[in-house]
Amino acid sequence: MAEIVQQRIEDRIPELEQLERVGLFTQKEVKSIIKRATALEYKLHRLIVNKDDFIAYIQYEINILELIKKRRADDAQLWLSHVAFCKRWGTKAQISKVFSAMLAIHPDKPAFWIMAAKSELEDRNSSESARHLFLRALRFHPDNKKVYQEYFRMELLHSEKLRLQKAELDKAQVDLVSGEYEFSTEILNGKLAEVVYRDATGKIKEAEFVIALLNVAAIFDFTKELQDMILQDLLANYTSDSVTWDFMARRELDAPTAGEELHTARGRASDVNRREERCCQVYEEGVKSLDTEPMWSRYVAFCLERVKRKTNVEELNSCCRCDQLQILLSLGDAEGAAGVAMAATQRFSQSLPLWSLSLQTLVQLGSGDVGRLFQDAFTHVNPKESLPLWQLQLQWSADNQSPEETEAVFQRGLLSAVAAVAMEIKERYLDWSYSTGGYKKARKIFTSLQENRPLSKAFFTKMIEIEKEQETPKMNNLRDYYERALQEFGTSDEDLWLQYIQEELGPLGQPQHCAKIHWRAMKFLEGESVERFTSKYTLIQTGHS
Repeated sequence: MAEIVQQRIEDRIPELEQLERVGLFTQKEVKSIIKRATALEYKLHRLIVNKDDFIAYIQYEINILELIKKRRADDAQLWLSHVAFCKRWGTKAQISKVFSAMLAIHPDKPAFWIMAAKSELEDRNSSESARHLFLRALRFHPDNKKVYQEYFRMELLHSEKLRLQKAELDKAQVDLVSGEYEFSTEILNGKLAEVVYRDATGKIKEAEFVIALLNVAAIFDFTKELQDMILQDLLANYTSDSVTWDFMARRELDAPTAGEELHTARGRASDVNRREERCCQVYEEGVKSLDTEPMWSRYVAFCLERVKRKTNVEELNSCCRCDQLQILLSLGDAEGAAGVAMAATQRFSQSLPLWSLSLQTLVQLGSGDVGRLFQDAFTHVNPKESLPLWQLQLQWSADNQSPEETEAVFQRGLLSAVAAVAMEIKERYLDWSYSTGGYKKARKIFTSLQENRPLSKAFFTKMIEIEKEQETPKMNNLRDYYERALQEFGTSDEDLWLQYIQEELGPLGQPQHCAKIHWRAMKFLEGESVERFTSKYTLIQTGHS
């Protein structure tokens, strides 16, 4: 048995020594871990094994792993501080060594690899070292989009640097034929970046990723061929993704234009309208080809943007039409944007994002039928997802309806069986009551709702804020609000107890009450909140709150 235990412990020593070398454990801690692990191993190899022994060993291993995780996090901040120090004080020669040591400990952090590669490129002007680091990073993170994106950018920066060098030599009429300076035409034209692109998109087949790489390429003025190749790839392989159609449609807005008409305000306005018409045509193609909820959502989102920008009805009618669906809206000759919005909600009647976008569009247009459409939305959308609809309706009602009608919306919301909705309705009802009816109305609403669960902490803190905004706040009222809030959240929210204590320490309170509140907090709080409360309370006592 002793030999088995000894062998198992010896198998672990190299990894513990590595943790010591990188500074996560001291030599004393490593010895303590080995001693404890040995004792636990012996218990598992006795003739009669107790289940609790297995549990104790497992828990010990979990604790060690958690400690390593925590120390790695703290250690990462120290390394970053070290890097910042080297950069600040000009010791750039040390930066590579610092990054190398840091990556030996934290190879699991893609951001660190990117930082190290950028440092090689920017601080040491070494494209070769940066490329080497990116290739190593991809061995650890073969499918990481950000690593590939920054690698792609680095190769384009490298090409740009060489092009600038060549241009300077050409300007100085330096002989490039002699062989002293050599510039590969392929590298100058970004072929290394193309290799990175093909490798990346071979592993990550997502339209959004392809577009991200295309946008990087577009930053550089020598990448037209590369951009055309990426665009062809996007259109050949990713038209089943709404992101592609959205990108191609919005691309029309930035298409280059030339002509004398741009020299006049009328001409520029006409050009903008033509661009937006082309954009809408692409969206129309998109919803015909890809009749999905995400595709309609993107189309409606674009229409909403148009509505927010345009005030001229004729301009709106020139874009965002949905003639192929032949929608006959109850609004009569409604704007094209409204037509798209309603067509979308009819096609995907249970989609919260589409209802939300469509209602925002109709609200912007000042449609007179919005109230009924809100009710339609509530009948179709899953109640558990309906909070954004309630938020939108309450804002619309407050802006466009009478106080009585808005109050009726609040009352309907209070009946929701969805906790998130009911809690937010109470918070907004209290806030709205104060803004429209003043302190007395707010206090009346608070009193009527404070026993109506579910309740949020924000509901109580809002009433506390309202009380403190009064010309002569009443401390007894504040105590009532805190006490009621603590009935709901006193077992887990240490901050509420601390705020109550600070209130008593303030100009309205009585400091002698703090000791009792502290005693109650220690009695009612549970779990880790007790420790957090103790730490924060100590800061208050020492004047560091």
